[in-house]
This record gives sequence, C-alpha cells and structure tokens, in this order.
Amino acid sequence: MTKKLKKKGKKILLSAAIFFVAIISKTIMKEGELISLLLFGASYLIVGMEVLKKAGRNIKSGQIFDENFLMVIATFGAFLIKEYPEAAAVMLFYQIGEWFQSYAVNNSRKSIKEMMELRPEEARVLREGNEITEDPEEIKTGEIIIVKAGERIPLDGVIIEGSCSLDTMALTGESIPRDTVAGEEVASGCINLNSVIKIRVTKEFSDSTVMKILELVENATSNKAVTEKFITRFARYYTPIVVILALLLAVVPSVIFGNFQIWGYRALSFLVISCPCALVISIPLSFFGGIGGAGKKGILIKGSNYLESLAKAETLVLDKTGTLTQGSFEVVEVAVCKEGMKKEELLALAAHGEYSSNHPISKALQKAYGKETQKEAIGESEELPGFGVKASYKGCVIYVGNQKLMEKIQVPYEQPGKNGTICHIALELPKEKREYLGYVVIADRIKEEAEATICELKRQGLKRIVMLTGDRREEAKAVAEKLQIHEYYADLLPNQKVEILERILSEEGKKVIFVGDGINDAPVLARADLGIAMGGLGADVSIEAADMVIMNDRLSKIVTGIKISHKTLSIVKENIVMAIGIKILVLILAALGITSMWAAVFADVGVAFLAILNAMRAMKIKEYVC
Repeated sequence: MTKKLKKKGKKILLSAAIFFVAIISKTIMKEGELISLLLFGASYLIVGMEVLKKAGRNIKSGQIFDENFLMVIATFGAFLIKEYPEAAAVMLFYQIGEWFQSYAVNNSRKSIKEMMELRPEEARVLREGNEITEDPEEIKTGEIIIVKAGERIPLDGVIIEGSCSLDTMALTGESIPRDTVAGEEVASGCINLNSVIKIRVTKEFSDSTVMKILELVENATSNKAVTEKFITRFARYYTPIVVILALLLAVVPSVIFGNFQIWGYRALSFLVISCPCALVISIPLSFFGGIGGAGKKGILIKGSNYLESLAKAETLVLDKTGTLTQGSFEVVEVAVCKEGMKKEELLALAAHGEYSSNHPISKALQKAYGKETQKEAIGESEELPGFGVKASYKGCVIYVGNQKLMEKIQVPYEQPGKNGTICHIALELPKEKREYLGYVVIADRIKEEAEATICELKRQGLKRIVMLTGDRREEAKAVAEKLQIHEYYADLLPNQKVEILERILSEEGKKVIFVGDGINDAPVLARADLGIAMGGLGADVSIEAADMVIMNDRLSKIVTGIKISHKTLSIVKENIVMAIGIKILVLILAALGITSMWAAVFADVGVAFLAILNAMRAMKIKEYVC
C-alpha cells in the first residue's frame, strides 16, 4: 500500500470516529444543535476538503459538471436544511468508495509497476582497464559492461566473456531461466542469476529493449477503447442533465404543492445518487486490469482499444516462418545412397563442404554434424549462386547443392518427394568420376504447440484463419494441412502480403488480426486492425509496428490474450448494466420520496464498490496451456 493511500485511510478513520461521536452526542443531547454542527462539520471537512478543492479548481478551469461538483451541492444543501448526519455521511462514504477505488487501481498496476522497475539506475563499464559505475544513458555502443550475479542487465548487447542463466520473467512472463553463453545476444531488463559476464553494448540506452517496453507501457492508457470513449461522452452530457432535473424536482413540486424542505431533500438525494462514480471509475479500471493482467503473462498491449479489437476479431492472418514454425533450419533426414557409407560420414562431408558459406543451410549442417570442423583440411571453396557450393577437402572435391547442381556436374541423383530443402552431396576423387553419395533434408519445424493452439483459436470464435508465407507452395501446403489451415498463400514478397491483407480487410466487416515475427512483417503488422508481434524480446521493429507484443515466441499466448480480452469486455458490460440500472431505479425511488439520503449514499458508494470488485476480476484470468 502506498503512503498516499495510508494517509487517506487515516483521515477516513479519524472522520469516522468523529462522526460516531457526533451521532452519540446528537442522541444524548437533544438540544445541542451547535455541538452537532461542529462535530459533523469537522467530520465532513477532514474527508471533504480534497473534494471541495477539486470542485473549486474545476470551476475555475471551466469544468463545472463532474462528481465533485455534485458532491458539494448535495452536501451543502443537506447542511442548509440541517440534515447534518446525512451531509457528513455522504462525504465520508464517498471517500471510503474512493479509497477502495485507489486501492483497486494500485493492485491492478502492480504488474505494470514491476515492468517500470526494469529501468536500471546504474551500470558497470570498463574504461581504460578500470571498472566505473556510470549512468546507463552515458554508455555508448561498443563499450564493455560487467554484470554480476543478481544484477539486472542495463543495456542490450552480446556476451563476450562468461556464461549465465537469465531470469527473463519481467520481459517474457516465463518462469524458467534461459541459459546463455559467450556470443549470444542478451536484452536489457533480464536478471543475471549466477555468474559474472561481460557484455559488449550494441544499443544505446534510448534504443534498448527496456526503454521500448517502458514507452509502450507508459502510453498504453492513452489509447482508449470505444467503450471508454462512450463513458467520457456519457458523463459530459449526463452530469448537467441530472443537475437540471434535480433543480426542477426541488422547484416545480414546491411551487405546486408547497413544502420546499421535503422536495429540496429529495432533490439533494437525487443529486447524491446521480454521481456516475461507478461508471466512470470501473470501466477504465476494467481495461487497466486486463492490460495489467496480460502484462504479467508477458503480453504487452498498447491500449484498451486494442484489447477491445482482440475480443471482437473473427479473422486471424498468420505469417508462417517464426510464427507457426521455429524460424530456423534443422536437418530432419539424412539419406545415404552409397553402399557402406554411414550417415555420420555423409553429414561430415556436407558440413565441411558448406563450411565457408554463410547460408542458413550451412549453419543447419554444422549444427547437425555437431563436431569440430577440420578447417586445415578444407582447401579452396567456391559459392555457386543458385546451385550450391564446391569445396576441396582432403585431396578430393565435395559438391553440396540442389538438383540443378547435380545436373550441372552430370551426376545421376535421387529426388525424394519430401517437403523441405533437399541438399544433394556428390564427391569427386582424384582421377575418378564424380559419385553421388546421398542427400540431406533441411526443414523449418512446426512449433510443438501450433496445432493445439490453432484448434483452440477456432474454439475462441475465430471463424477464418489464413496463413501467409514467402516459402514455396509445397512447404506452405504441408504446414497448412498439418495445422488444418484451409486458406494459405505462398511465394509472397512483403508487399504482396500487404496486398492480400488489404483484400481480406475489404472483405471482412469484423476486426482482422495479423500475427508475425515483427521484423520482416512490419508493414503488415502496421496495416492490420490489430498487429501482434511474436518473440518481441529485443526486436525494436516488433515493438514499434505492433499493437500487441508477445515477449517470447509462444503461440499459445495469443489464446491467453483473447481470453483476457473476452473476460475484460464481459466485465465492462456487466459494470455498465449494473451501474446504470441501479442508478435509474434508485433515482426514481428518490424522486418519489421512497428512499432517503442514507439509501442514496449506500446506493452510490455500494454500486461503485461492487463495480470496482468486479473490475478487479480482469486481472485473475488463467493462462492457456496446450
């Protein structure tokens, strides 16, 4: 609990104590009107001074009609007609409701506050051989920083010395530490759990992951949902209307029937009830709770309007590579066609032949080989664009490439009906003809959770799911069939993805979501009604272009986000119906004189309190697990 909340709580307790003393005094001393006025007045001023000041400031600035104005008119009127207990009670219970509202907001902000604490205050930097403590904003790219066990990484960079386990929970929502070694990139905001590491800074503090996230979080509440905008407009017209109605209720019946005190009292009760506190408080709080709950699970949503779009979407468009698949090539099959040769030998030749290449296929072969490459045994190497590579190795020549390469060097080969990239391997020994050895299939694996997630997304109400990819049609078809995605487009350039999305947007009346990896899909992310970036950890483009960022590459987080959005909107609707419905009922009863100001107080504070409790449920949504 914050100091401000504690201080306000003490004022409320003091005011309540004086209020009860005043009640006892009024009961015992039937003629002690002055003492009652002083005691009830003291109770009123202790909790009401803040409201009086706000009302005064708002009137000066031209913002007259708000809940503070209503409270002042109602309570001053009660004092004028000598209903001192009601006047003090209105302000006391109003402030109790406000205290619970502040407490609820404080709780809903906890997860976002944890994110705000990501900002490091200092960093250790090596300069001229000395370790210096410096403000992260003063450290430049290329400098070396030291991060000890238990410390938060202050800047993005690459580990150049040491290895450690990183706690990435604040960024990704994942509880399992991530092991990192020298040569790997690390993002600011992660916590080094167990050993000293040295990092070469690759981004200045203003461009770091931490700052991107903080900017996103700080601006999240500025993007209001349609429902929130409705509440703002509603309150703008609602307040002057109820003031006029209260005035008419006090004057017109008094002129016709007489007895101004009775009708004035009813008008004051009418004003107290009319305060739209529950509505104005609970709707933004519900959205804030949803955004905070999502942030705690590693899902950053830039505003409540995007949370609303997520709940209303019926079409989902997904990129394939990096979203539905792992986004990295792996050897999935090794086929030996030469008698007596082992798979390990074929992989060794392929890895040595591709050693000098920077192509992703080369990296996949090196990884599959898994042993130290004999660099000294590799001679001249030649890239053959559109075909593959040719390299000398231990006195022979290795050819690694596609079917065109085999045709070019006139080697008969096998062409398997496999999905993926086929790398054929041939060998040329001195004074002997070239010989075909076999092939390796390299593919991008489908994520383990992809199939279950797609099924669950359909159950969540997404009626149309489309896959876009720049890969070959055969590979796209295999992935689409595996995941039961019936609409897909392949061989696409980035601009063609935008064109297809534009066509889908023109066809659909509902919101359209696009999910991509946030790097090469930035134009499509920006164009969609709701752009979701996968694996946003450290990816500037994803945080810039997307409306929602999943801080790891888990596809199931989309389901969690949709569940949070549905629950949040459901709570918002419940609060609107409850607040307006009860308000209208009690307003009618007050106008007819059936309820007293005491009932008005409890109706106002009670409805606000119930709406706040309901809004807090938006933070308690379970994460979807495949």
